[in-house]
Amino acid sequence: MAAGPASPRAARVPVATVRGVLLVTLPDGLDDDRAAALAEDVAAAVAGGAAGGVIIDVGAAEILDSLSARVLADTAACVKLMAADTVIAGIRPAVAITMVDLGLNLPGLRTALTVEDAFASLGPAGEAPVGPVRAVAGFPEAPS
Repeated sequence: MAAGPASPRAARVPVATVRGVLLVTLPDGLDDDRAAALAEDVAAAVAGGAAGGVIIDVGAAEILDSLSARVLADTAACVKLMAADTVIAGIRPAVAITMVDLGLNLPGLRTALTVEDAFASLGPAGEAPVGPVRAVAGFPEAPS
């Protein structure tokens, strides 16, 4: 007997509210179904008042391809339109180098080395940034 299609929930990216911030863990190998659901899930959570900011943890990703980069940028744009901030955390050195080599830029997106650094940059419960904020290589740093 052939297995039926996966449930819509199975195609979702893990999203949780931690310390007043929405924490999204991007899996390695983001597929089309998960990519389509990501911005929708994050926007709904922010609009519902579940979080004052968003951290997208990409530490599990071995590579961020053009789809992943576009999804990150689009999701951050949606969040910004709803008056919240997004920080991308955990980009590995090899991933950063590959992204630059491929011309996959994330202009305007704030980044942090670790999830803890991302929490610190958002401040308590997603308030205005405090402390150092690291920019993507080749792009200006966000104001502190």
